Amino acid sequence: MDLPPPPPRTVERCYRHPAVATGVHCTRCSRPICPDCMVPAPVGHHCPTCVEEARREFRRGPGRRVRIVQVRTVAATRALLIALGAVYLLEVAVAGPGSLLAGPGSRSLIDLGGQIALAPSPDGPIGVATGQYWRLLTAIFLHGGLLHLAMNAWVLWVIGGALERELGRWRFLAVFLTTGLFASAASYALGDAVTALPGGGVAVAPVVSVGASGAIFGLFGTLVARDWRRRHLALANARLRQVLPWVVLNLALSFTFPVIDWRAHVGGLVAGLVAGTSIDDARWSAPAALVATLAATVALTAWGTARIHALVPGL
Repeated sequence: MDLPPPPPRTVERCYRHPAVATGVHCTRCSRPICPDCMVPAPVGHHCPTCVEEARREFRRGPGRRVRIVQVRTVAATRALLIALGAVYLLEVAVAGPGSLLAGPGSRSLIDLGGQIALAPSPDGPIGVATGQYWRLLTAIFLHGGLLHLAMNAWVLWVIGGALERELGRWRFLAVFLTTGLFASAASYALGDAVTALPGGGVAVAPVVSVGASGAIFGLFGTLVARDWRRRHLALANARLRQVLPWVVLNLALSFTFPVIDWRAHVGGLVAGLVAGTSIDDARWSAPAALVATLAATVALTAWGTARIHALVPGL
């Protein structure tokens, strides 16, 4: 008995390239696709149209949520960077366009809130020693030039984003501000702006200290201390190897160049190490460590003020 011949095979062609015959179908929509249109998928291949639809769905759903989470996890870092930039624009507006690159002069920085121990003015002495303790905070947000700002902003973006994701927004902000205040207090109390002369009398050098580097050293100290406690983990160990050489190098530079306030850098680093050692993943531990840092800031500031008042009676 003769069997009927099989039906002729239907030749399928790529839906995007009709001149190309193919036997492969998109595993999502079943349309025929040629090798140029095949996009590898976990199972089989997808066509370009289905891939684009999947991307749109992801952006509308999980992708959007991922982006929102990423923005929220570094919200405080972004806010600090915006604040630093806005304050620098204010500096330029006060000092004039010529100060854009080199920054404003000492007089403008003092008027804007730079940290200074003691300085004369037409209305009498000014400075932290006269009770202007707010300068310890405002000095953190002032910078002495565009390069100074750019370097601090870049380091803050790199280290701040990583640390904020681990500590959370509010603990990160608290660490930045408290270590920054302690750094300012160390610069003020341990500085030599007011010194006794060998033959009697007092020399007053109106040295202005500005910049966020003390607070940034505080962030580095916090990160180093936390990673040291978790150095048995691969990520913490790798980050220690990256961060420690940078900290050592910058400390060396702090003692090398007179224009760098090494007291603020060392103070911020010490405060950060204390914070990183004390603050763990339990939220209740954060207030105690930060309150202790603030208490040390007050004590150091009071000691520095008492020393200057002993040298300059009548303040």
